[in-house]
Amino acid sequence: MKFIQVILDTIENNEYKGYTIEEFSTFLHINDSDDKEELDKALLFLTDEGTLLIDDQKRYVNLETLHCIKGTLRVNPKGFGFVETEDTSVYVPRDEIKKALDKDEVIAKVKNNADGTKECKIVKIVKHSKSTIVGVIKKKESRVWFLPDTDIPDRKFKITNANDYALVNDTKVQVYIDKYGKTLHCSIIKVLGHKYDPGMDILSILLEHDIEPAFPKQVIREVEKIKQTIQKSELEDRLDLRDTLIVTIDGDDSKDLDDAIHVKKIEGGYQLGVHIADVSHYVRANTALDKEAYERATSVYVCDRVVPMLPQVLSNGICSLNPREDRLTISCIMDMDMNGNITDYTIAPSVINTCERLTYKNVNKIIDRDLKMSQKYEYILPMIRCMEELSLIIRKKRHDSGNIDFDTKESKILCDSKGRVKAIVLRERGESERIIEDFMISANECVAAHVKNMDLPSIYRVHETPELKKIQDFVAVANTLGYQLKGDLTNVYPRQLQQMLEKAKGDDSYSVLSTYMLRSMRKARYDVNCLGHFGLALQEYTHFTSPIRRYPDLIVHRMLRKYYFNDVQKVSAIEKDVEWIEKASEHTSEKERNAVNAERDVADMKKCEYMEKYIGTTYDGVISSVTKFGIFVELENTVEGLVHISEMKDDYYHYEENSRSLIGEKAKNKLSMGMKIRVQVKAASRFTKQIDFTIVK
Repeated sequence: MKFIQVILDTIENNEYKGYTIEEFSTFLHINDSDDKEELDKALLFLTDEGTLLIDDQKRYVNLETLHCIKGTLRVNPKGFGFVETEDTSVYVPRDEIKKALDKDEVIAKVKNNADGTKECKIVKIVKHSKSTIVGVIKKKESRVWFLPDTDIPDRKFKITNANDYALVNDTKVQVYIDKYGKTLHCSIIKVLGHKYDPGMDILSILLEHDIEPAFPKQVIREVEKIKQTIQKSELEDRLDLRDTLIVTIDGDDSKDLDDAIHVKKIEGGYQLGVHIADVSHYVRANTALDKEAYERATSVYVCDRVVPMLPQVLSNGICSLNPREDRLTISCIMDMDMNGNITDYTIAPSVINTCERLTYKNVNKIIDRDLKMSQKYEYILPMIRCMEELSLIIRKKRHDSGNIDFDTKESKILCDSKGRVKAIVLRERGESERIIEDFMISANECVAAHVKNMDLPSIYRVHETPELKKIQDFVAVANTLGYQLKGDLTNVYPRQLQQMLEKAKGDDSYSVLSTYMLRSMRKARYDVNCLGHFGLALQEYTHFTSPIRRYPDLIVHRMLRKYYFNDVQKVSAIEKDVEWIEKASEHTSEKERNAVNAERDVADMKKCEYMEKYIGTTYDGVISSVTKFGIFVELENTVEGLVHISEMKDDYYHYEENSRSLIGEKAKNKLSMGMKIRVQVKAASRFTKQIDFTIVK
């Protein structure tokens, strides 16, 4: 569109304070009526897409001039939200969300509060991103109405096709938004079942995040045509490793085994082989299967089910590295010296036949010298001992480079056959889990360095240096916990953060410190450029090892096959792929964030469901966060609840920003992060996803 670039160049000038359309015409020397019309169209376009705003004097100004930001609105189930940009996240009170919906692209005006915090209000909806809503149909006599699962403030709903369905009270439905406004006009597109059907709670959250468990029929038809045995012709030009001692090590309930390993001693060090299912051989570009995998971008793991990226007949079948079966793989075989440095490597298509399907639990027993388990797997004991030795070497090398091990607590939610929570336990991370993690990171780093050095089109996993404001906020929190970050905050190194965490190991405040440090980090994402990984302290990193459950890994495999194994050198093909990978990076990063949010929402809901049974029960916990309206307390099993300030009857508490504490006016009692505290469960609701505590003295 004519004039767009010249307008963008103009507003990027530091001296630009805003022009009216007449002033723009004068500045650009536009006299022709057709050009004036084109200028008007360009300004309207830039305003509609949220690049420009119109101020009170009808001048076109950039967002910074009016203290505005453009980002994505994330609405909390409790009604408030956050506007997230690439660099920041700003709180939005419930009353300031206006007519915006979760995931909408919005412009928000930011204000600084007297206590140093920031909040914003929505001033414009750039683009509605949410087109469907999950909720409950309520019926009373002849009246029918709709209640959304997620609170949407100050909004009415009109269901236009309710008479087309046999609905009863508390029928769960998914509706499509036909018309936005104060009243949302919606039509039912899917009847899910009854509100209290087993598993309905999790299905509702998945659909609310646009995660569809079922695959389209066209995809299923394509998958059914894929042979479940390897043909002789498929073995041509492949490295034959079927006589090599190779094993898989996974969780007890894992079915999609996409990585296998071998380790052996060689002259001057060790050889580590990481063998990954050759998914790109089966999922060909531009097929219905590939398009669906791209759209999903990742498998989603919630407490009692998996929504896979690929149909299970493929991910649990011919692509799964099942024991004693020939399987097509792409192997990264690395020779390492006694310091963990890679001295030589091979990346090639291969065929393997794993000898054992080992589990983390059993390997941990072998590492702990369990006699019975060691006897059962006696013939692979030498390799397991080599694995231990090499892993420690790799881990030391990573530690010396500054790798940050956040080691935050993770919970595992155990459900019965009807989807009800039986228990919440801490997820254990034994030595075998660490070993596999060390080996996978090594392979990912090796492949990333390879494609970068050969200048091949590829996708990278990047984690950039934290922004200054986030680090400053974290340092303020760390100081209140008694820890100081030494050095220049404008140029933070991973090693500085690593040393702080190591100093806090074993302290009561470690979990809080680790969590806040993690929150100060930028989100890891995918990019067509190799920008390094701050948390791992690596210059090159990608995701190569899980193509069954992550589409970026599939892209890496596909690009290796095209440009390295098959040696395509067409400049036009490279340029086209780089352009496509750039878009795929944004898409897969967004889908990953969406999956994480869905997994978190399910976990929060199930934790609330579990605590409904324990109202009145007393627990010991740690203060994980302090706000003006109360304190959040985390229990040992990672369940977190709020003690609202109105429940603190013993004194009148004031919030102190510098120390992130609540301080009693009379007795001067201080409630700070990291403090141990005893609480009682006052209320819990799976529907509001909220747990309330009271303090027990």
